[in-house]
Amino acid sequence: MSAPGNSAGGSPATDWVLELLRCPLTGRPLHPVSVDGAKFLATDDGIRYPVVDGVPVLLTDAALDVPADRS
Repeated sequence: MSAPGNSAGGSPATDWVLELLRCPLTGRPLHPVSVDGAKFLATDDGIRYPVVDGVPVLLTDAALDVPADRS
């Protein structure tokens, strides 16, 4: 049996955690992305947070590609 949202290829044990995480700036859900081999969690509007040693860094100071109206 697989958990909802398992389309990214994650395990059911981690997918439910990902469903709980939200962008600290917008409150929107996050999804995993990879850019040039680096892992990030991102919103649909492109705000990205780095994943360091498997741990997402959900600090507003660590956010990348933040629109000017959000910074």
